[in-house]
Amino acid sequence: MESEVVAMCVKMFNGGSQGCGTVTSGGTESILMACLAYRSIWFEKGILYPEILAPISVHSAFNKAAHYFKMKLVHVPIDPVTSEVNIKAMKRLITKKTCMLVGSAPSFPHGILDPIGDIAALGRRYGIPVHVDCCLGGFLVPFMKKAGFTIPACDFTVDGVTSISADTHKYGFAPKGSSVILYSDRKYRAQQYYVNPDWQGGIYASPGLAGSRAGALVAGCWATLVHFGENGYIDSTRKIVSTARYIEKHLRQIKGIFIYGKPEVSVVAVGSNDFDVYRLSGALTGKGWNLNVLQFPASFHLCVTLCQTEEGVADEFIQDVKKLTAEIMKDPKKKADGAAAIYGMSQSVPDRSMVSEIAQVFLDSCFSTGPVATNGTTN
Repeated sequence: MESEVVAMCVKMFNGGSQGCGTVTSGGTESILMACLAYRSIWFEKGILYPEILAPISVHSAFNKAAHYFKMKLVHVPIDPVTSEVNIKAMKRLITKKTCMLVGSAPSFPHGILDPIGDIAALGRRYGIPVHVDCCLGGFLVPFMKKAGFTIPACDFTVDGVTSISADTHKYGFAPKGSSVILYSDRKYRAQQYYVNPDWQGGIYASPGLAGSRAGALVAGCWATLVHFGENGYIDSTRKIVSTARYIEKHLRQIKGIFIYGKPEVSVVAVGSNDFDVYRLSGALTGKGWNLNVLQFPASFHLCVTLCQTEEGVADEFIQDVKKLTAEIMKDPKKKADGAAAIYGMSQSVPDRSMVSEIAQVFLDSCFSTGPVATNGTTN
């Protein structure tokens, strides 16, 4: 089943005869595997601390990979108007330690497609692998052309693209905990494998980070992909992208807010130069809208799903944004309160280690083992 899931996804992204990949537990593991593969290649070249060159807007999983695998993540600035990665800046930052170039299709924060063709051209010129993070758009971007939308190529037809991460559990609608990492050539996939032929328990070999893996998740993923099929994903892509662009068009007409860049897929990010935008996100959350709050700069985004494509839902969201923005604009300098104030405050803390410590305390609380309730009593 795993091999058939990979085969379906390789075909989606127009992989060649050497196209391959593995199933992973999610987008983070898919990204980690690509970084590990390229790190291993650069290790063999004698580079002890290989560098990942990626936009500042790239997913935090690349930071995690650098932390786990003793790599260095070099962030490339994005264009302040388009929110796309600055290609000239990326070129200037390339060194002999650069083991991979990264672009998003689209980026999580603002839903922007990085210029994958330009990044791939740099990869070809300097002999560096190019990874496309398509975790968010994995089951939208490959079907957009057949759904009637025109976007630049972001798949293996782009000469120089060597790997793509795509989540089956997002717009693929598979059970949570499934994703794929795809490669243009088997030589890259081999670098993510772990094999120990000398263990007393027998020959140990695994394709990724996990040893034991849940068969039910793989079966659910396979069944979902087969159930929807190409026509099903083309239909969902048409609905979702059309709705996202409809929302973007109308939000641009609202005084007091702006849209980041030119979102072309499913994410619409909102900012404001007139008031604390967290006030608006907090008010919308209070009305039941599920939004992602962003930082650096302060903003939030709506990730359009099939729920928002239902009749009247997009218009309701637009009207809520319009009414709440108009209300906020009556007193634009007013300070945010509640959760919005907390998020704004955390963004302004200059010592980021303090924020990290608080986050670690939160994680500790999630795994607290005491006091334990037994038979209705607390010990």
